[in-house]
Amino acid sequence: MAAALSHVAPATEQQGTYLASLLRPVATKLKSLLAARAAGLPLETRANLHASLGLAAGVVGAQTGESNWLEEALAAYRAALEEWTRERVPLQWASTQNNLGNALAILGERESGTARLEEAVAAFRAALEEWTRERVPLDWAGTQNNLGTALWALGERESGTARLEDAMAAYRAALEERTRERVPLDWAMTQNNLGNALWALGERESGTAKLKEAVAAYRTALEERTRERVPLQWAITQNNLGNALRALGERERGTARLEEAVAAYRAALEESPRERLPMQWAGIQNNLGIVLARLGERESGTARLEDAVAAYRAALDVYEAAGADYFVNLVTANLRNAEATLEARKTGRN
Repeated sequence: MAAALSHVAPATEQQGTYLASLLRPVATKLKSLLAARAAGLPLETRANLHASLGLAAGVVGAQTGESNWLEEALAAYRAALEEWTRERVPLQWASTQNNLGNALAILGERESGTARLEEAVAAFRAALEEWTRERVPLDWAGTQNNLGTALWALGERESGTARLEDAMAAYRAALEERTRERVPLDWAMTQNNLGNALWALGERESGTAKLKEAVAAYRTALEERTRERVPLQWAITQNNLGNALRALGERERGTARLEEAVAAYRAALEESPRERLPMQWAGIQNNLGIVLARLGERESGTARLEDAVAAYRAALDVYEAAGADYFVNLVTANLRNAEATLEARKTGRN
């Protein structure tokens, strides 16, 4: 199954912006400062520095695919929680639990197990105990969105639909406060994520209703997630739109939806360069490989199948370098299937 690019609420206010090159030296300096002087700093200063390191390291790890930075973020958030206790500063504690959940969720999506994703769900639910809708409605909505993303990732790895249904409920809850008029980019983010849940549910159902809802949700998100405004997020939603179109195309006789999916993936790659966003680029390459393979299966030549194999190999290079074993296993299986189909086509066995 293709991996949709799910994204939790960004750690900075600059949504849709590539920040890794800017934040890497910041994270490095914060890490050095804390290593040298943490014990002598006032409690509040120390907690703030740990939380800031977590934010910076988390963005670097998320955007570059370097999981060691996400591990740094986890350590930093946990250190901050030793100072910012729930009893003393409940809202800061909740904020840090939410950010901890973000880092856990990103790491969890790269691993074959589900332990990190379960930890992320627990962190988000802990945050919601203090970040209530009545007290901080937009923070509550943001954490509901993030909870939905962790539940979606878990649901993708399970055969049932309970987690996916829970994810959809969390996104719909978030949208009660994240309105288009109030916070248009956050509204668009959650529309995109709701599309992910609908797409995943639609792939497990025989009809096409959920898949069509997913396409509508992605296109709705793109009304605010424009290429000019937030190019990285625009690319993410183009990729996800491609996933839903591909799933619809697989259930139809013609190839129009599949061709639309190819166009969506290629558009996404225009704003997802490998050198800056390797994990995102690899995810789109894998998804492009899937739809090219489907087209190749319906055509008599070998060009589409060869392009699919090339896309899978490109994705695999990145995932192997990042040690993202879940995605390595997924793409390897896709590659083997495409290679087998291509070989059979060349030798006249199908």
